[in-house]
This record gives sequence, structure tokens and C-alpha cells, in this order.
Amino acid sequence: MVRRLLSYIIPVNVASRKSEWSKNLEITWNNGELVMDSKNTNYSYGSLQRILRKGLQAIGYKSILDMQHILVLGVAGGSVIKTITDEIRFSGKITGVDIDAQVIAMANEFFGLDAIPNLEIVIDDAFEFVLKTKDRYDLIIVDIFQDTAMPNFLFESFFSKRIHFLLRPNGILLFNTMLLDSKDNLRNEEYVSDLDLLGFRTQIIPRVEEHNELIIARKSDA
Repeated sequence: MVRRLLSYIIPVNVASRKSEWSKNLEITWNNGELVMDSKNTNYSYGSLQRILRKGLQAIGYKSILDMQHILVLGVAGGSVIKTITDEIRFSGKITGVDIDAQVIAMANEFFGLDAIPNLEIVIDDAFEFVLKTKDRYDLIIVDIFQDTAMPNFLFESFFSKRIHFLLRPNGILLFNTMLLDSKDNLRNEEYVSDLDLLGFRTQIIPRVEEHNELIIARKSDA
């Protein structure tokens, strides 16, 4: 493919769409890889897939294979789901939640997300979903951004407590955050302190792809 080869020299745009939640979304060939980007950041595949892959590797692929149900809050193009299904070969149930119907439509069109048989996609606000769901999960992945911004509710105690409740014993939270200034650093420090108070055992993977910090929190078996 000519566009793919050319992308090793310069990014090649494939499609651009408007979105109510993410504003401008673009599908681009970049360094031989098809990626989804917002105006200012990578949304799926590319660096984001590498970031979350590091978190999954830290959890352990073998441990993930033994899980029954994974919840992904913030699907975008579905790169973390592709890692789970294509690389780890996870065959249990995956529920993906995203507020943006347009981004899911693009994920289906360009990345074949709707061809994954063990995936259920729910178009909903993540906060509303975690309040309503009756299921329990072995792994909850939180990867929610609006361009480079992260919604405040993600760091509030109520949301953390709800995540703790939804995890099965020994369940794991994998939370992708972005650190752009000292306020973000303080926000993450306070968040991790809250997780410790809830009884999580936390692990930090700092400065992944420069601006991202992964938080892995393991629930006790009690």
C-alpha cells in the first residue's frame, strides 16, 4: 500500500470526522501503522497502544488469560481491546463503554472492532455506567480523555469506591493518566492515597511515552 509506505516519511490522512465529544477525529497512517488521533493527542493505536500494553504486561498476560470479565471504560479506536484479544488471546467477556458514538463508528469501520465476538460495546457515560451495571469484573481499564483533558469525576472518591465495589476479589484496576504540569502530579498523588485508604495495593509506572503515568491497583481477596 502506497500510503502506508509513504507514512514512514510523512503522516498520511485517511479520514477526518467531527464528533460531539472529541471534536476532530482523524484516521492516519503514521510510521506504517494506522492510528486514531484527536486534535492534540493519540487516541488509539500508536503510542497509546504501547502505553496500555506496558500496563497489561505488568499485570501479566497469564493472569489476564485466567480472568472471566474485563471492563474497558473509554474505548476510542479499541487498541487496548485488540491487544487483549489479538496478543493475549483472551476469550472471556469484554465490555467496552464509550460516550462517543462517532468514535465507535470509526473504530468499527477502520479497525474492525465490531468483528470481535466476545466484545460488547455500550454507548454511555462511564460514570453513569458504573452506577448502573450489575456485573462484577476481574479487570477494569480506565482510559478516558477528551483530547488531553481528563474528567474530574475519575479522581473523585465516590468513583474510586464504586470501582472497588465492582471488582471481584483480587480484581485489578489499570488507570491511564496524563501528567502535563505540577497540578496533575499532585492530583495523582492524592488519588493514589485514596486508593491506599480503600485497601488497594498500588503500583505506579511513571513517564510512559513521556507524559503518561499508569496506575495499577490490586484489590485484596477479602
